[in-house]
Parts: sequence; structure tokens; C-alpha cells
Amino acid sequence: MNDQIGARLAPNMVFQNLIGGQDRPASDGMMLDVFSPVDGSLLAQIAAGTAQDIDEAVAAARAAFDGAWGRLTATERGRLLMKLSLAVEAHADELAILESRDNGKPLRQSRADAIALARYFEFYGSAADKLHGDVIPYLNTHFIGVERVPHGVTGHIVPWNYPMQILGRSVGAALAAGNATVVKPAEDASLTILRVAGLAREVGFPDGALNIVTGLGRTAGAALAAHPGIDFISFTGSPETGTAVQTAAAKNHVGVTLELGGKSAQVVFDDADLKRALPTLVNAIIQNGGQTCSAGSRLLIQRGIFQDVVDAVAERFGKLRAGHPEREPDLGPMINQAQQRRVLGYLERGRNEGLTVIGEGAVAPDAPEGGYYVTPAFLAPVPHESILSQEEVFGPVLVATPFDGEAEAIRLANGTPFGLAAGVWTKDAMRSTRVARSMRAGQVFVNCYGAGGGIELPFGGFGRSGHGREKGFEGLVEFTTTKTLVIAHG
Repeated sequence: MNDQIGARLAPNMVFQNLIGGQDRPASDGMMLDVFSPVDGSLLAQIAAGTAQDIDEAVAAARAAFDGAWGRLTATERGRLLMKLSLAVEAHADELAILESRDNGKPLRQSRADAIALARYFEFYGSAADKLHGDVIPYLNTHFIGVERVPHGVTGHIVPWNYPMQILGRSVGAALAAGNATVVKPAEDASLTILRVAGLAREVGFPDGALNIVTGLGRTAGAALAAHPGIDFISFTGSPETGTAVQTAAAKNHVGVTLELGGKSAQVVFDDADLKRALPTLVNAIIQNGGQTCSAGSRLLIQRGIFQDVVDAVAERFGKLRAGHPEREPDLGPMINQAQQRRVLGYLERGRNEGLTVIGEGAVAPDAPEGGYYVTPAFLAPVPHESILSQEEVFGPVLVATPFDGEAEAIRLANGTPFGLAAGVWTKDAMRSTRVARSMRAGQVFVNCYGAGGGIELPFGGFGRSGHGREKGFEGLVEFTTTKTLVIAHG
């Protein structure tokens, strides 16, 4: 880390809201302490945003939409996003260090998130002027045109697990489509979003196009979800909070995209290439400490190879280490003490069910005291009805369940309230297609999982995993609506 980055990331940093292009304290002057999950130390202070701050941010966004931002052509919006992409890439190391200290994920993962954020801005910047409308054949005396138009002012409630990536996939698409935006980051991980907003200001985004209000979900987040000046909302988080957001938005007849987590299964058939599969089966639950909505948290393994696979996975789990993110461990700490206790609580409930941990990692001996570390755990066999098979733990906890045939595998894979992602491992091309098409999940991967982040791939779920899609070109369309023009000409 060079001296310039070190100076910028000195302890006890202070961040204000960004409203209308200006750094502003909370309306009542209150601040929130931000503690690093790495060692529990005070890392920064952020503004404790209020309903009044949300009012001012929405007003600033509306003024931008009706003014300087709204007057830009799609090409000009795209060029600004491309400039922001280059700025993010140039500051990737700084953003990665800031994210690792604020969020706790290993440095390599934080840097990958920064590069993904740059790629989102690049993707949506290059797509901004390619969002075309349509012409409908009708009467010979009429011209019918259908154009894609922005909603207006969009609200974005961003979670703590992937703040940079989710900022990119939702705000990048919204800006490319021509909306002005108000973002409420999670109070546990706001710092990289605030820094990126500063970069947007530096590269020339008009005041008010991108506004950031930090603070508590029950205060700033609730005010944003219920605000009558918001025209569309993107929310990523828990199903319970998603219900509250959707209920608040419904009172204003506002559309919502919800991404609410999952309990994703990876189905391993007896002809799978295990040498290829095993690293992915483990990484899919360990990445970001299992704090990933699409984490592969369930293994469904054909009975004939069940013991061989669980033995191999258990061996790999035994080698995993949680530790200081800047020392590149397999996983860092949980985001906060509440999340640490949540994961440990699920493991205790599993033990009370009589389940057995057959593979367990460790916390590195040099991990800082006071950090929120959890040892990764692999349990098998676990009944399909177990709480650990049905509920999202959101931590480094993997369970394995045997199945006998294809029909049972599909039944078990689809047998939770969630439907975000799924994986299928088999060398049989016909079976892989049948099973993949039978999965009730927004993304299904065959002989792979995650597809390298998949910026171009539409992402969203079924059931308790939410509705609507982000990422890819479909994510851009989500932040628009249609206007039909009927012109009589003869």
C-alpha cells in the first residue's frame, strides 16, 4: 500500500452524505460509528441520515432529472459512465483496501469487486445509446412508436455484502437509462460507495444525478422506500426487509426490483468430473465467508458417490482458514457481531438436531482479536427437512444430502422457498439439459458455478428470492418503462 492510499485510509475517517453534488452532514448533525469487522476497531464515522436528508436528496435528483442530467443524450450519459469506469479502475487498489477493512472480505476478492464495478460502468456506459424502441404496424393512417424512457428518480437500497458490485449493477443501469438516483448504502459497509460517488463528481457527473444518504435502515432506508418522489426502487437484502420495502412502495404505486437471497443447491451426479467440481463446490460457499445471496450452500449428491464426495469436501474444509483479509486467507470475518452470532446460532441448532460437522476449518492464529471470525463448517448427511437445508444461514456453512435418482434430485433442489441459483454436475449432456430446465432458479450453471461474476447475465430469482432482474441488458430495461406514441398522419 503506497503512502497516498495510506493517508486516505487513515483511521477515524469522516464521511458525509453526497446530496446535489455537495458533501452535507445529516440534518441533525448526528454521526454513526463504523467498526471494522477485522478487529472491532473504530474505522470511520458516517452521517446518520434522516428523513429530511432523503427529502433533500430526492429533490436534488428530481432537479437533475428535469435539468442538466435529463438534457444529456444517451451517448453523453454513456461517455460519463465510461469515464467513471476508468476512474474506478485507476483507484482499484484504494477501493479494495477500503472495502476489506470495512467489509472484511479478503483483499483479492475486494479488488475483484472493484474491477467488476468498473466493468459494470463500462458495460452500461457502452449500452446507454443502444436501448432502442419499436414501431408497431397499425392503421395506414397512423404511426405507432414505442420508446423506452427512464422512470425518473430511482431509489437504491444496497446491502453490505457486495456494495461495489450491487452499486454497479443497479445504479450503473439506472444512470445509463437516464434516471437520476438516490442511494442508501448499508450502515455496515458504506465507505466504498461514498468514495465512488466522489469519483463520479470528479469525472463530471451533473450535480444531483447520483446522491448518497447513509444511515440506519429503519430511518434513512425506510424514508427512501416510502418516499412519494421516488419512481422505482431497487432493493437487495433479506426477504423480511424486502416485504417492508415493497409494502411501502406499493402505497405510492411504485415498482420494485427485489433480490432477497437464496438456498442454492449444487447437484452432483455419479458421472460428474469430481476433479473439476470439488474446488468449485467449496469455493461457492466460502467466497465472502458465505455471505453471498447465490452461495452454493447445499450439496445434493447421488447416493453411489455420496461418501466419496463428502470425504473429499471434508478434507478441503479442514484446510480452510479464516483470518485478516489483507493476509489473503480463504475467508475473512463476518460483517459484524450480530452476523457472527447468527451463524454460530445456526450451527448450534444443527447440533441440537443431531447433525454432525464432518469437516471444519480454523481461525488463523494471527487473526486479530476482536474480529468477527467463524470457522467454516461442513455437515453431512443432513436431512432435506433440516433447518440448515431450508433457511439461509449467510455464512460459511455447507450441508450435503444424498439422492437416488434424477427425479429426486430435482425435487430436493426445488424444495425450498428460494430460487436464486443452482448448479448441475454431470457429463451426460441430455441429463444436464433436462435437469437444468427443471430447476426453479433464476440462474442455473452446468459444470460450473457463478460464471466469473457474469456482469452480462440477467440475475434474479423466484419465490422468496424476489422478482425482477438486474445485470445484463435486461437489467438496463428494468430501469425503464415504455411510452406509446400514436400519431395520425392521414
